[in-house]
Amino acid sequence: MRRLPGSAKPSPDAPLVLLGRQGRRRVVMAADAQALALGIRPGMAATQAHALVPDLPSLPADPAEDAAGLQRLAQWAQRHYAPIVAADPPDGLLIDATGATHLAGGAQAMLAGLVRRLTEAGIQARAAMAATVGAAHALARRKANPTLVDSTAGALADLPIAALRLPGDIVAGLQRLGFEHIGALEATPRAPLALRFGPEPGRRLDQAFGRRAEPITPVTTPDLPQVHRVFAEPIATAEALALWIAELTRALCAVLDGKCLGARRLDLLFHRVDAGIAAIRIGTAKPARDAKHLARLLCAQLDGIDPGFGIEAMTLAAPVSEPLDFQPAASRLGEAPVADIAGLIDTLTNRVGQARLYRLAPVESDIPERAMHKIAPLAPPTRLRWPPQWPRPPRLLTPPEPVETMALLPDNPPVQFTWRGLRRRVRRADGPERIYGEWSRHTAERDAVRDYFQVEDEAGQRFWLFRAGDGTHPETGSHRWFLHGLFG
Repeated sequence: MRRLPGSAKPSPDAPLVLLGRQGRRRVVMAADAQALALGIRPGMAATQAHALVPDLPSLPADPAEDAAGLQRLAQWAQRHYAPIVAADPPDGLLIDATGATHLAGGAQAMLAGLVRRLTEAGIQARAAMAATVGAAHALARRKANPTLVDSTAGALADLPIAALRLPGDIVAGLQRLGFEHIGALEATPRAPLALRFGPEPGRRLDQAFGRRAEPITPVTTPDLPQVHRVFAEPIATAEALALWIAELTRALCAVLDGKCLGARRLDLLFHRVDAGIAAIRIGTAKPARDAKHLARLLCAQLDGIDPGFGIEAMTLAAPVSEPLDFQPAASRLGEAPVADIAGLIDTLTNRVGQARLYRLAPVESDIPERAMHKIAPLAPPTRLRWPPQWPRPPRLLTPPEPVETMALLPDNPPVQFTWRGLRRRVRRADGPERIYGEWSRHTAERDAVRDYFQVEDEAGQRFWLFRAGDGTHPETGSHRWFLHGLFG
């Protein structure tokens, strides 16, 4: 509602609630952070909310639009994070990130990136990753944000039983019997619980602790380039899977060719006979439509697929695609073909992760650790160049490591220094190169100074040392010495 256009947009400085009906009652369906701080809660009667806050701004709730918005959010998450994503009404997403975390730099990086991007879009989000849907659902709503756990039992034991997704009347009944936390409920014999409350508490406990499967039905995106194959008999061998992967990639590339598109990301879903779904996600450095190359990338990920009792269907989709510019190997007669390393980059990226493969590009900054940033391996060249006046070491230490030195202040290089317990005597030195702090970024750097020296020890190894400060005035730095880089 905060995104409504023009004058219909509510004021960001006032609390806001959405009102709807539950039976004959008019109640608060949702409340923003300001309204919650004033004591208004979802489920509260509208008259009570207006009594707490006179002239409370409110808008009518639209459950259908909320469901449609959640569905759009699920489709967005499917394009960016994992092949298997489903909406979890009224306010959640279920993401099976198995086999997709490496493309985001790992599970923790995926969680942090998801929360950050949603926050930047104005959506308050909490995220958790666990071995089961039930555990992740509970932790996302009850633990610190974001949360990544390995031990489901230990993480769930101290959570309230309301986190098990049980109906309100069952939660109230269990609380009257003295059950407050999931750990106590898990330790209770199952038969008395089932006799009094039915099978629901046991089912939710089994789902949360991984004793009962809870399949996720992925969201579908209209007009998504994809192909689907159903097998007469389930298949399970690696050879059969590789054969059908080659067939599916040929069919999908034909679809992409008809749309003049190339795939930047492929999702391969394996539908098992037990209703479970396993998935593979691969990415490409640039739009690709080479069926053999894409099939090789998919087959390289087959080791992580458990076929269970067999695969009864496979779906291959391209959730991210871009227009593909056709370029011949040699544009003119007699020209040598241009080397294309996109295939190598794709292989390495899908093996070690997208975050670990990059190029360094210069940035306009005098501070060495800020003078570069990571760009994609096939990103176009930048116009900036590093200044050639002073050479920089190929390896920088992050952060710079403190060293013990003996030097004559203020402008002389160190005579010797001790790094990682080893004393090194300086044979040659060059410097100082004075670098000033960037006061436009941080006020604390207004007077900051670093004096850098290139030194060579008696063994011929070269180092890049700096002194924090000008050697005279205390406001320029601590006057401690640091090793910042290694030459050769």
